[in-house]
Amino acid sequence: MASTHAWDTMTHEMREEMHDLVHFGSIDAAHQSRVALWATMTVLPILWGLDMFANIVTDRTTWEGTLSTWANNILPGSASAAVVWIGVITLLIGLLVAAMPQFGGDVLGVWFAILAINLFSVDQMAFLGLGMVALALCSFAMARLMRGDHRREA
Repeated sequence: MASTHAWDTMTHEMREEMHDLVHFGSIDAAHQSRVALWATMTVLPILWGLDMFANIVTDRTTWEGTLSTWANNILPGSASAAVVWIGVITLLIGLLVAAMPQFGGDVLGVWFAILAINLFSVDQMAFLGLGMVALALCSFAMARLMRGDHRREA
């Protein structure tokens, strides 16, 4: 019974967010900001994960260049396999953000922070690491905004 309630809550929240996205112009500015962050933090990791997994836009060897030596040593298999696993994890976290943004935003923020640490360890990738830090902070902010709105609605 509890799992059914959790599923109902999750699908209800997704429906509300999708409704707000469709009627974006008719909601207030604060709500627009929250919805825009939610949409961005949902779509970005899903597309990025798909690209890493399936080579949609970027060749996997390009992604391998962003993998530090220590991260490659920790992850099982070759650098190519590591990129696939990172892509799958990123894709799943994006889906989690879509379904449960209050929790998924924090998970995504931690994931982006881990990816930033990795990028700071790779020559000539510090600028991408700074971008990951910015994305991590945006993810944490989105999760906080979602929790605030969820409390007001309850």
